[in-house]
Amino acid sequence: MEIKAAILHYCKYQERCHSEVRNKLYELGFTTPEVEQQLTGLIETGVLNEERFAKAFAGGKFRMKQWGKEKIKQQLKLRKISDYCIKKAMTEIPGDDYETTLNKLATKKAEEIKKDKSILSRKSKLYRYLIQKGYERDLVADIINSFYNKDK
Repeated sequence: MEIKAAILHYCKYQERCHSEVRNKLYELGFTTPEVEQQLTGLIETGVLNEERFAKAFAGGKFRMKQWGKEKIKQQLKLRKISDYCIKKAMTEIPGDDYETTLNKLATKKAEEIKKDKSILSRKSKLYRYLIQKGYERDLVADIINSFYNKDK
């Protein structure tokens, strides 16, 4: 019973996905049938909800770490979240905020690298940085063009 209380606390402490809880149950020494039984119970009681997890994850990573949609989707897929839940999670990121955040990140990074002599080097560094943050290639290309084509 003590272990069940621990897993309940683990799930209630913060939103968890099924794979995280499954791994934790195995860590605690449960067998496969017991793991599935525990997972089913947690899902039925509403303690474990993958859609709720995906929304919380997407919103949190965007607000706190300024990740782009591509990186968030990739991380959700790594956690074996369904495409349906991923789509729902993407609705947690408002379009206006998304563009504003991308602009802020690009402006800050462009300021950091402006001492580079080569414009090609600056474009390349900014592109790599924004792609690594998980922003879509077409949005990144547009913002780089808007930054560096006004210099001409």
